[in-house]
Amino acid sequence: MSFCDMRSFGICNLSVVPLRAEPSDKSELATQLLFGDHFEILERNEKWMLVRVAYDGYEGWIDPKQVEQIDEDSFFKLETGGFICGLKVSQTLITPAGDTISLLPGSVLPLFDGKFVYINEKAYEFADLATRPDSSTFKKEIAEAASFYLFCPYLWGGKTPFGIDCSGFTQMVFKQFGLKIKRDTWQQAEQGTMVNFLDEANPGDLAFFDNTEGRIIHVGIMLDKHRIIHASGRVRVDRIDNYGIYNEELGRHSHKLRVIKRFAKV
Repeated sequence: MSFCDMRSFGICNLSVVPLRAEPSDKSELATQLLFGDHFEILERNEKWMLVRVAYDGYEGWIDPKQVEQIDEDSFFKLETGGFICGLKVSQTLITPAGDTISLLPGSVLPLFDGKFVYINEKAYEFADLATRPDSSTFKKEIAEAASFYLFCPYLWGGKTPFGIDCSGFTQMVFKQFGLKIKRDTWQQAEQGTMVNFLDEANPGDLAFFDNTEGRIIHVGIMLDKHRIIHASGRVRVDRIDNYGIYNEELGRHSHKLRVIKRFAKV
């Protein structure tokens, strides 16, 4: 195993790629890369690459056969943002060879010009639901965007409608509005502005919950002062009060409220 002698970079050119905690197919899923996610390569061996994802700084191991290397200039061009896939489960991208890739919501559309996206000057045709993230619509559209993921099954490390975890859910919903938040729950809890009381919560605020040791372990999106949407077993809507989330199916509080944070100016 060796560190890269020069800075090198890559991009995900498949629908979804696992990023693992350790360089092994048996290692846990830490998060996922979606098409267009770009990254810096920190370390590599014959079978694995340790990368740092540009979007949120997350680090983990990927299979180099599932991504494509890009140069430094291309990497920094992608840093300027642009279009992503909107909230539609499967969206069609045609490769230069004429094959079809099904893209997922929140996938980045590199250098999109209205018809094509480009990776290493290769043109991929896209004629589906492209959106340019806009935080000005957050207050009006946050509930609808979050509800898109309703009943999505819980998956540790997941970020897609076919499996998502609590902080992946909040990150992907916020991404639709250009609100960049970190990947893990505890990292998100360190961002944003404090909301002092539950009665002061606005739609789109994030509520965080801790365990008996005081460690923040769960997050959800406030729909109003009394309801929260979150990923727990599945993406679901539950009641929330000053004690936390009340799960009517269980007949008890399932998560203890720790803090509420605001990320959008309203």
